[in-house]
Amino acid sequence: MIAIPALNEEENVLVDMGAELNGYKSDMTRSFYYGHKNDRFQEIYDLVLAAQNNALLGMRDGVKSNKVHELAMDVIADGGYGEHFPHGLGHGIGLDIHEMPFLSLIRTPSTLEAGMAITVEPGVYIEGWGGVRIEDLVTITNNGLLILSKCPKNPYIR
Repeated sequence: MIAIPALNEEENVLVDMGAELNGYKSDMTRSFYYGHKNDRFQEIYDLVLAAQNNALLGMRDGVKSNKVHELAMDVIADGGYGEHFPHGLGHGIGLDIHEMPFLSLIRTPSTLEAGMAITVEPGVYIEGWGGVRIEDLVTITNNGLLILSKCPKNPYIR
């Protein structure tokens, strides 16, 4: 059983979840804001969502993994939060939760190939405030991407 603390009147909530079926893993994150609409949260949420969408548009068979990371990082950096995106954009997933390829600037680049299952999870985290991450699981196909995550992206929970 997981203990969930009581929420304050206004609070960021980040939920990272996954499941396993026949040994295969999944991974998904959603960020929520508990309370009334918050302009700062909305600005950062929209930026992270735009970064994810930009990366998804560039993902296809034959693209280098580090280039996909750059597509998301460029959006976040242009929005003024580049130093607040401290991790890679995503990772392969299968029988292990973290597999090749790694969508990152510090790992050896891989070439994306049809059949790969990969997470795409840009995030912005600010000390003393909280963070926003939106993570979806996708599969590279011969014709583009298949987005496997089906959870809506509505960040308000009150």
